[in-house]
Amino acid sequence: MTIASNLGFPRIGHRRALKTALEAHWAGSLNEADLLRTAASLRETHWRHQHGAGFAHIPSGDFSLYDHVLDTAVMLGAIPSGYGWTGGPVPLSTYFALARGSAAKPALEMTKWFDTNYHYLVPLLARDQRFELTENRPLALFREAAGSGLRTRPVLLGPVSFLRLAKTTDGSDPLDLLDTLVPVYARVLRELADAGAVMVQIDEPVLALDLSTKAREAFTSAYGALAKAGPELLLTSYFGPLGDNLPAVLALPVAALHLDLCRGSLDLGPVLDHARPDLGLSLGLVNGRNIWRADLRACLATAQRVTEARDPSRLMIAPSCSLLHVPLDLAEETALPKALVDNLAFAMQKLTEIKLIARGLDEGEAAIAAALDASDAALAARAASEAVHDKAVAARLAGVTEAMRHRRSAFPVRRTAQHAALDLPRFPTTTIGSFPQTEEVRRARADHARGAINDAAYDAAIETWTREAIAWQEAAGLDVLVHGEFERNDMVKYFGERLAGFAFTKHGWVQSYGSRCVAPPIVWADVSRSEPMTVRWARFAQSLTGKPVKGMLTGPVTILQWSFVREDIPRATTCRQIALALRDEVADLEAAGIGVIQIDEPALREGLPLRAADRDAYLAWAVESFRLAASSVRDATQIHTHMCYADFEDILDSIAALDADVISIEATRSRMALLDAFEKHKYPNEIGPGVWDIHSPRVPETEEMTALLERAADRLDADRLWVNPDCGLKTRRWDEVRPAIANMVAAARRLREIAA
Repeated sequence: MTIASNLGFPRIGHRRALKTALEAHWAGSLNEADLLRTAASLRETHWRHQHGAGFAHIPSGDFSLYDHVLDTAVMLGAIPSGYGWTGGPVPLSTYFALARGSAAKPALEMTKWFDTNYHYLVPLLARDQRFELTENRPLALFREAAGSGLRTRPVLLGPVSFLRLAKTTDGSDPLDLLDTLVPVYARVLRELADAGAVMVQIDEPVLALDLSTKAREAFTSAYGALAKAGPELLLTSYFGPLGDNLPAVLALPVAALHLDLCRGSLDLGPVLDHARPDLGLSLGLVNGRNIWRADLRACLATAQRVTEARDPSRLMIAPSCSLLHVPLDLAEETALPKALVDNLAFAMQKLTEIKLIARGLDEGEAAIAAALDASDAALAARAASEAVHDKAVAARLAGVTEAMRHRRSAFPVRRTAQHAALDLPRFPTTTIGSFPQTEEVRRARADHARGAINDAAYDAAIETWTREAIAWQEAAGLDVLVHGEFERNDMVKYFGERLAGFAFTKHGWVQSYGSRCVAPPIVWADVSRSEPMTVRWARFAQSLTGKPVKGMLTGPVTILQWSFVREDIPRATTCRQIALALRDEVADLEAAGIGVIQIDEPALREGLPLRAADRDAYLAWAVESFRLAASSVRDATQIHTHMCYADFEDILDSIAALDADVISIEATRSRMALLDAFEKHKYPNEIGPGVWDIHSPRVPETEEMTALLERAADRLDADRLWVNPDCGLKTRRWDEVRPAIANMVAAARRLREIAA
């Protein structure tokens, strides 16, 4: 009988229950015991969802209070000094200090999980790192599920991926630690086998990357040992094809192999031709990263192809990856158009699709005929819909010229014009854009959305907060101001609500990191702009001050990356459509007297294909899209961009090709180490390395910020340095923002004195 199998389930729970509990705990209103009880209740609910859907392989160990990579580091005792841990079980306070920082130590570095919008905490290791099993967490969760009468399949982040994703304090290769790490993994597996675990899922997503010979040999070494530890091993990779790593993978002594057939369909033929006969296969047929319904007939046909060549009893039907990346339940969305709903599937619906494919294999197509017909009809209706395809958008895109992709003058000419127009001091200070979304701000937005206050009352509140923000920034001594974005719900959703082609959920939340959840818009049709989106509030803020106020836009690549994007046309085409809409907005901002315009692209690196061979094509259209959005302005209008929480060294040529006048980047957690790449590549334009980690509740002192700026000035031309936080401030409180900005301004002034 074909096995319905899942790789991971959304952690945040119904109506973001985990977020609520975490933030109550951090605020001091929910004690540790109650937080842990809430987490246990969520886990049991999620296991029962999957059991009720007919799944034989239900994952345990996929849940996390913050991040699964951090969970692995903590389990292995890979905790840097200074966080209050001296051995043994790791207190929750230490766990959250690693994730969020403490008064004494900053948080661990955070970066993107491959090419998704999920963020993980980067393990920090040392050449002489010692690993110890602080707690067998997979075993505890396996037993927890068993106590509820549920048999689960434990999940572990694999040892090679753990090391490959880590960094070291001394520049040594984390893979050199493999021999000391594998025995700890072997102990985890032995204890799981002793407790009755038959199969353990070991996730090795780095197999979707270009790997060195050393990394491939690490797999051979690690799994040669781990396969002897007791339970059967399901080796799981996702986010792309195994490609040239496949021969090494097929030689590993694992019991089963998972294939991401949504992004790595080309792997299937070689696997069927060359895998040993007894190797179980997990077919990732249902897309775990997007919200479109599966083509059930095509999925079933692929699965049938496999059963013709392999033992069906060793076959699992699964999502392509963990369902962490999609919302929980489409049934919550009662306001979406039926034509759109008919083409969507969230986590609960994807479970149903997986079970239908498994049933179709076991009982034949007739057993699921109604579901197959419904799938066919929905896909055909969408393909024929005139609402999806806008001829005017296609015509405008076809009319793009080469001149539209370039600024009028080179950067040195623009820089002279901008310095004359803006008259800023050395080390100019600014913020990234947003200010705290206080309870008062959120309540007013909610009241306005449900009609409890009218447009006039809501706009009056926004005006008040904007006036206060401008006055405070002037008093604080900032040089380039922002309006605070009090009218914005989210940096992507706000724009999507004002563009044709987007739809929005009420409860379509997915985890970005920790308690941070986002509800990505759905790009369901061609994109265009009918009227200005941001001009009103930018013009209003600028009228309140003689200092420059930035116009704030989210860039085309980030809007694309942080949305659920249609799959019936190339992503590049959708990105260019968004870029043309933003181009109109940039022109309107400039015409309204806004002399500094920031087009944020924090997701540029995130969109980079995992394989080097695929990157040039992506970077070409991503850079083109940004330039298409930004390049209509005069020389004296300064274009900023912002990027954060990613490694940039391998794309710095493309970042320079954006030709933004100023880039601001996250640099605090790496202690300005990121700037080494900018120095090496001789980044030509101006740059603002962040000096305040805004994802931590810490308020850094002036001395700390000054030291960071001095490090930056040692690497880059001081005349091209800006001073700013790492990211926007919407998630921080005003009692953190005010002293931190005061310290930041003081640090900039101190640098000016030193440089005078």
